[in-house]
Amino acid sequence: MKYAFIHDHANHWPVYHQCRLLGVQRSAYYDWRDQPCKVIPPVELALRRRMKALFNASRESLGSRMMMKKLRDEGFEIGRDRTRRLMKVLRLQVKQKRKYKVTTDSKHKFPVAENVLNREFSPAVPNRTWGTDITYLWT
Repeated sequence: MKYAFIHDHANHWPVYHQCRLLGVQRSAYYDWRDQPCKVIPPVELALRRRMKALFNASRESLGSRMMMKKLRDEGFEIGRDRTRRLMKVLRLQVKQKRKYKVTTDSKHKFPVAENVLNREFSPAVPNRTWGTDITYLWT
């Protein structure tokens, strides 16, 4: 992204100054500029598109093993190492699902405060009724 910006504005500002401002090495920019364009074969392109679609359909929870199995079921010839490498290239990173933990225990023997507010949320006098919300506290 930075290199493309430098390339687009090379005729307006010197490359040296742009590289300094963006914090990149000039040699890295010139290496990027001089490298040939990479042509992806149609089969590879179809594979990458299908991998993205499967990953999104699984709500970003499909790992390399299951991805490989699903792709093989669809007729792609692919191994786990290649699947893992392509997932890294496509930036498909599995998001761990949080474990659901029950935090409410209604069957306890502790005393319960009485309901003094009684669902009247518009008090007649200010500074008489106070309320709070503790749902933001991590348990």
